[in-house]
Amino acid sequence: MRIYFNVLKLQYSAKLINAFQAIHKNYKKISVNILNKFPLIMSKQEPSNEIKEVGGLKRSLEHEDSEDWVKRIQLEPVPVPETEDEICRRKLKKFVLLLSYCGQGYLGMQRNPGYKTIEDDVLNAMFQANLIKEEGVICPQSIRFQRAARTDKGVSAVRQIISVKLPIDEDLPVVINEHLPEQIRIMKAVRVTQKFDSKTQCDSRSYSYLCPTFAFAPIDTRGFGEVRNLETDVINLFYRKPNDQRAKRYIMDFTCSDPFIRSGIEFTLIKVKGQSFMLHQIRKMIGLAIAICKRYVSENIFERVWKSERIDIPIAPGLGLVLEEPHYGYYNKKYYNDGIHEQLNWDSEEEKIQAFREKFINSVIVETEVKEKSMLNWLETLNNHTFNERADGNPGQKVINGKESSDLEKTEEKDAENLDSVEDEVIPNSEKS
Repeated sequence: MRIYFNVLKLQYSAKLINAFQAIHKNYKKISVNILNKFPLIMSKQEPSNEIKEVGGLKRSLEHEDSEDWVKRIQLEPVPVPETEDEICRRKLKKFVLLLSYCGQGYLGMQRNPGYKTIEDDVLNAMFQANLIKEEGVICPQSIRFQRAARTDKGVSAVRQIISVKLPIDEDLPVVINEHLPEQIRIMKAVRVTQKFDSKTQCDSRSYSYLCPTFAFAPIDTRGFGEVRNLETDVINLFYRKPNDQRAKRYIMDFTCSDPFIRSGIEFTLIKVKGQSFMLHQIRKMIGLAIAICKRYVSENIFERVWKSERIDIPIAPGLGLVLEEPHYGYYNKKYYNDGIHEQLNWDSEEEKIQAFREKFINSVIVETEVKEKSMLNWLETLNNHTFNERADGNPGQKVINGKESSDLEKTEEKDAENLDSVEDEVIPNSEKS
């Protein structure tokens, strides 16, 4: 059998060799015959676009010297529109932007379709400055846009942090500020690592609450000094569900300043620094402290708020709440000494930051309080709260003397639950992989 197959191989090999030899021998003859059939290819006569049947196929007898033929075979460059965005030709690197803004007239920091937000103005300013494409405005995730913290309606920020990919050949604060209103300013831009995320890599956040001291004035005889005695108890008031891992937050610092006078009203500045904060956590802490000072509820409420039932706790007005600064201690420790990256420290811009704060944040809070009396009006609603377990069903529904709260209060509660709040939903560091 093997002999038989070997013979077959030799026979087919011999036939292939003979075929190639015949093709090589007759190559010139075949070429001449082909050229005789297509005389126009070699002739210099005027080209003709007549349709002639050749070998049973209809094709145009178009001469290679004709204008149409040259256009067909010539490789033309891809047309470049006059208004082409140059961003695609620039290198994009990850930056951190230090942002200060007054939240008055805005429905918070994070984008909310149909409403005016800080992020919308910032993204549009970047687009007008030719730093990002339209796609970046529509889908900020495409430029790795992230904010360190969210702020609620009317809440301001002294030092807000944004991480985003932008071109490296621009003076970013200058070009962006040209397209922003005065109440929003980019203070500084710093290069960071490509995988930096301003939210997940934030170690802690600091907030302040500028509050009129009359809010703590007792109905009977107690004075402002009692507020400080409540610090130890109130700082522990951050609650979600007893078994929810997201409820495991901790507070690092809580202080209350000496009273000071602004526009004829005495204020105090309450500062709190924590790992992260729940929805309305700080405003509830302030609200409960005020309620205890005014004897609407006793300090025994601290024993009840740790149970699984949801307690009716008043939420203080958002006017005085200010994001002070997100902190990046771990990032600074890891990358500051590598010789490439800068430390996320804003001491060099402190003078500009304080000038902006005085003009657009503190003064606005004081003027609005004097004009609208937001704290005074809110204090009148404290007697509507039972400080007991909420009714079953709608989490925003409260029971007041056996009856539901007013329509106005239910609307405010519903809006507060739907809006993105200043207090972030962040998994504690101990749970990060």
